[in-house]
Amino acid sequence: MPELPEVETVARGVDKRIRGDRIVQAWFASRPQTFKNAPALQAKGLTGCTILGVHRTGKHIVFELGGETRKPGNDRVKRDRRKASPAHESDAQWIVHLGMTGRLLVTGAETPVAAHTHARLDLASGRELRFVDPRRFGRLEFRNLREGSQAFQAPGAEPLTIEAGAFAELFRGRRTPIKAALLNQSLLAGVGNIYADESLFRAGLRPQRQAGRLSAAELERLRLGLREILEQAIRLGGSSVSDYVDADGERGFFQLEHCVYQRTGEPCRRCQKAIRRVELAGRGTHYCPVCQR
Repeated sequence: MPELPEVETVARGVDKRIRGDRIVQAWFASRPQTFKNAPALQAKGLTGCTILGVHRTGKHIVFELGGETRKPGNDRVKRDRRKASPAHESDAQWIVHLGMTGRLLVTGAETPVAAHTHARLDLASGRELRFVDPRRFGRLEFRNLREGSQAFQAPGAEPLTIEAGAFAELFRGRRTPIKAALLNQSLLAGVGNIYADESLFRAGLRPQRQAGRLSAAELERLRLGLREILEQAIRLGGSSVSDYVDADGERGFFQLEHCVYQRTGEPCRRCQKAIRRVELAGRGTHYCPVCQR
């Protein structure tokens, strides 16, 4: 499943390419898909909207949408589209969760439509935004903010900006393994299996250790290590270990930098000891028995 760096990469790529464009028509396939509300409602709400900006919130991609506003006397003026608008300036939001295999691709209208394409937005520029999802675990939702819907918010804290005190407080008194706590989206939004393993290696912490028993110094190492890993992965376009590609269909490169994830039996890049794999909280977990304590 795409994690924070992959979702951030896709959101930035889509924002760069179609911010300010207008949705002329929205099409949804009839095949089963996880729609948070009806496809017909989404198509009606999206049609005619202008894309004010696209950003990541947790593991979700959020499209901030607006139309035209009227001045007194019925003179129409378009919104300022030079930069992404916050939710309180938007009329609506379209929220995309990529699931296991979802992709958001910006293409020319003449590009052949790939199998498993579940949504297509025709844009005024002549391009199309396509949502492709072979396993159909992705989720699509439209929210009309002007009719009382709440702006989308991630359930947990943002790993890239959380401060030391708030980070430590997340794990206070928790008896679960620190790996499981990192995967809890109600605590930290966007961290998944890859970056939990890699950040624990960077911090020198065993994934089995009880979250509530880590010292303040250890938690600070983890906070900084997690941020460093996520920022490095974003710079390299994410990790392409399965189906992930960016908005142009290009693979990421951070998988070449993995120190422990999916390197079972291979030598540690620091000490040469074989990387181990265990099951923890139902997830395959990778660590170095020497470098992590």
